[in-house]
Order: sequence, then structure tokens, then C-alpha cells
Amino acid sequence: AVVSTQSTGYINTIFPTEQSLTNIDDVVQKMNGKIRQLDNDIRHLIKEQTVAAEEGREALENSKQSIATLFNKIKEIRDKAEQSETTVKEITSDIKQLDHAKKNLTNSITTLNHLHMVVGGVDTLATLTKHRKYDEAAPLLQGVMYVMDHFTQYHQIPQIKELADKLDNLLRNLAAQVRGDFEEAHSLYDCKLNCQPQLADACMVVDALQPRVREDLINWFVDRLLSEYKSLFREYDEVSWLDKCDRRYAWLKR
Repeated sequence: AVVSTQSTGYINTIFPTEQSLTNIDDVVQKMNGKIRQLDNDIRHLIKEQTVAAEEGREALENSKQSIATLFNKIKEIRDKAEQSETTVKEITSDIKQLDHAKKNLTNSITTLNHLHMVVGGVDTLATLTKHRKYDEAAPLLQGVMYVMDHFTQYHQIPQIKELADKLDNLLRNLAAQVRGDFEEAHSLYDCKLNCQPQLADACMVVDALQPRVREDLINWFVDRLLSEYKSLFREYDEVSWLDKCDRRYAWLKR
């Protein structure tokens, strides 16, 4: 009813009077033109919507392809990153192995150098000891003993043990020889003057040897100096009594 009323109102607007009906053909023609225009507009809109839909589908497909391409690139980058990480780990492992090899090689070279020093030093010491060249033997002895300490953990090796035993035997002989030189120097008057430089050098050898060698030599020297004192002032002799202290003092003072 509402549509009918609106249509009637619209017709009355176009043909307000009976005389205006004479223009009905023009009005119909104009209305047909508007209808054709509307049809054209509708077809144009439908075509645009179709094109837009097709473009939308094409854009969606392009987006899907772009996402797939991006995903593949990301996967490729990730694979390369994992491959690079694996390569870095392998390189790091190789570097560590090379570093260990370098350390082992350095230690081996150092050990061989020390061994060469000890072997040559022991032979040289034996020669210097034989000719009593204590001034040259003393510094060499310190170096050989210091280096030999590095081989303590290798004494289970027969060659190292043999070298250590050879050095120990040489040190014992050297200590005994120095002790003999001191005893001979104090028993011969002529040697007391002529042997002083040699004995001074021998003291450097004693300092380089084990502390007990120095202690034994000092004890012997003190006993040697006090031998007469012990003989004169034996514990139970009358001269050793407390009231005879002046005699002890006189002996020490002379």
C-alpha cells in the first residue's frame, strides 16, 4: 500500500493536469532512457565487482605465494644457520685439538731440552769433579739438580731412573771428595795455604748439595777444632771442674 501510494504521488507529480498527459510519450521515452542508464550502471557495477573479486582472489593467491616463498627463505636461512653452527663447532673442536697438540708438543720439546741438559750436565759434572774444578761445577750442579726435579714423576721409565741413579751416585762421590779435600787440607800444613782458593770453591759446591752435606761438614769442622779442647777438658778430669774455668778461658783465648 505504501509503494502504491508513493507511485501515485510520483505520477501526479509528473502529470499534475489532464493537459500534461499530452506529453506522456516524452515522459515514457525519458523514463526508458533512465531505465537504460540504470541498467548500464548496474552492469558496470556488477562488472567492477567481478573484476574486484578476481583481483582479490589474484591478490590472495599472490599473498599465499609470497608467504610460501618467505617461509622457504626462512627455512633456508635456518638450515644455513644450523649448518654454520655445525661448521663452527667442528672448527672449534679442531682448534681445541690443535691447541692440545701444541701444548703436548711444547711440553715434549721442553722435556727433551731438559733431558738433554741433564744428560750433558751430568757428564760435564763428572769431568769437573774429576779435575776438582769446583768453581765451574757449583753453578752447573744447581742447574742440573733443578732440572732433574722435573723428572721425578718419570722415574718409572728405565732410562730416566738410570740417569737419576747416575746423578745421585755422582753427588755422593762429589760430597765425599769435598769432605776428603777439607780433611786433607787440615792435616797438611802446606795445603792450608795453597788449597784455600780450591776450598772456597768447594764451599759453593757444598751449598748446592743437600743440606745434610753442609751440616755434616760443619760438624766435622767443629769437632776438628775442638778435638784438643775435648782431650784437655774431659768430663771427669780435675781440670774440668768448675773452679778451673780460667784454664778453659785461657785455652779459648789463645
